[in-house]
This record gives sequence, C-alpha cells and structure tokens, in this order.
Amino acid sequence: MEAVGWTDDRVALLRRLWEDGQSASKIAAQLGGVTRNAVIGKVHRLGLAGRARGGEEATAAAAPSKTVEIETAIAVVETQAPEPVAILSHRPTPEFPAPKPAPAPTALAVSQRVTIMDLRESMCRWPLGDPTTPEFRFCGARSITGLPYCTHHAEIAYQPAAERKRDRRVASFR
Repeated sequence: MEAVGWTDDRVALLRRLWEDGQSASKIAAQLGGVTRNAVIGKVHRLGLAGRARGGEEATAAAAPSKTVEIETAIAVVETQAPEPVAILSHRPTPEFPAPKPAPAPTALAVSQRVTIMDLRESMCRWPLGDPTTPEFRFCGARSITGLPYCTHHAEIAYQPAAERKRDRRVASFR
C-alpha cells in the first residue's frame, strides 16, 4: 500500500465523514491509501470527539436517554431478580445421605504380615506401618485376581467416584 500523507483536503474529508457518523473502516476505504487504524489514530490526534452511531446530533440527543436507560436497567434487574443475594447466603445446608460406615478392620494374623522379601504375586501389597522402621510389613493376605490387594484393602483403595465426591462434600460442610 502506498503511503499517502494527510493533506488539508484529506483531513477535512476525514472530519466531515467522522462527524457524519461513518465508521473508521468506511472512512479509510473512501480516503484510500490508509488503514482503519490510521484513521483512528488521526481522529485521536485531531482530538475529535467520540460519537454514538448516527452522528454528532444523535450523540447529543442520546446522552440524557442513556442515563434513563441505565436507571431503567437497574430497576429491571432489582425487580426481576429471583432472590436477593443476602437470602442466598442463608439457605440451609443441603442434606446428604449418611456415608456408609467403614468396614470393621479385620485382624490379620501376625504370620500374614510379610516383608518385601517374602511378598509374592498372589499376596496383598497393602503397606502396614512406617516404611522407615524395621517393623514395616505388607498385609500378605490372598489378593484378588488381577488386583494388588485383598478384599478388605481393595474396598478401601477402590471407591466409586460418586462416593468419593459425596464424602468430600460431607467433609466440607463440617
């Protein structure tokens, strides 16, 4: 695009088109050789007032009505709101079904607790105790086929997603 300077005639045309309510894109097309952004920049440098669509007259006439529109909109929002926000914060806590009681821990025979060296593929790998102490062991009970844990520890490890979410919600309301 060839750079075209801002001559007095082009500036006068820009002012007239701007005051007529033309968009910057349309003004750029009519002037030729300038972009929409160049028109916007020149409008700002010239200090031309921003205007509503429809020209300067529409801006002057629309100013008071805009204030009325805003007040009306606020009144509409206030009258059409389903409930004030203050009431929303005082709603009762939703009732959730009581969580299932945890299964009673089954006592494991001492002989079933195994070290890592004694652990076999068919044994439960549920860790028991602190791994940094010599007393650390694994459950060692018979594991469920295809899983690393016995029935008891699989119930603890594998909870359905819905129950986990419910448990979290119940805990957050306490």
